[in-house]
Amino acid sequence: MFTADKEELLNQTEKLLNPSVLVIGDMAIDEMVYGTTDRMSREAPVLILRHYNTKIILGAASNAAHNISALNNGKVSVIGTYGKDYYAPILLNAFKEAKINTEYMVEDESRATTVKTRISGSCSQSVTQQIVRIDRETISPLSEETENKIIIQMTNAIPKHDAIILSDYNIGLLTDNIIKKAIELAKKYNKIIVVDSQKDLNRFQEVTSMTPNQPDSEKFVGFFIKDEESLKKAGKEMLSKTNAESVLITLGGDGMALFEKNGNFVKIPVFNKTDVFDVTGAGDTVVATYTLAMAAGLSKKNAAILGNLAASIVIRYFGCATTSIPVLKTTIEKMDFNNFKTQK
Repeated sequence: MFTADKEELLNQTEKLLNPSVLVIGDMAIDEMVYGTTDRMSREAPVLILRHYNTKIILGAASNAAHNISALNNGKVSVIGTYGKDYYAPILLNAFKEAKINTEYMVEDESRATTVKTRISGSCSQSVTQQIVRIDRETISPLSEETENKIIIQMTNAIPKHDAIILSDYNIGLLTDNIIKKAIELAKKYNKIIVVDSQKDLNRFQEVTSMTPNQPDSEKFVGFFIKDEESLKKAGKEMLSKTNAESVLITLGGDGMALFEKNGNFVKIPVFNKTDVFDVTGAGDTVVATYTLAMAAGLSKKNAAILGNLAASIVIRYFGCATTSIPVLKTTIEKMDFNNFKTQK
């Protein structure tokens, strides 16, 4: 049965401020374009959008870095690529505004700065709805030259940070050589290294932990997770196949399940289930908080609980969102861990 010590969690949450984290992965921005519409174009059968606002949000691996920065006041660096294009300075400026260190980023003229543009419109009789999404990205693997530059930056950066996150959105940054070198350096300098990958978990061997969601876990083990028996079987297989110290499977509305190599297993229920508005970026929040907490010396169980709590906060907002230590503590104080609901 799940148990949690409220006072212990409150005291340990303050420790999230101390560690520094390095995020290596597919950096991107979400460009949110908003407007109003009330007529069709004469030129083509399309809506005319009268633009009134554009919002830039850090997305993909950049969102994990943003979540960390919001918790530890900017003790986070990023390694990724950006192009020589219109959006490159916009990405770098978004990092700057979020207090994220970009000294290890690498420019690659052959690759586009990854941007997901979402165009949304509304009229007087409706709520705002997404009309179209435009993706600007280069999904081919890195060139050998850029790969070598990334490896040099990792060699410089990893010794200076307490933990590393490998954030793989399958856009091409995390090549086999980069993954192998990152894990090798993490071991050499005794650093925590956590993987958040959408596919090919076999490529990440002997890491501290990984945070796959249920569909990716099912794809990896080759069977559906439909009850606690199949869940436990999946967790054990993932530990065996990846040689990870632990695996944290996120189960959507059913919470999370933490499996450790030493045999420990804990099922963490979902918090604030009725307050879900948008799950976009929730996985980034989980891996960010979970990694930061482990780097702060918390047990994997308490780190997973804080990751779960942080996700329960950000899903109340539309789009990628972050939380903070004061908000986390306030949420913990209101939690009734006997029935796992927030007290009103």
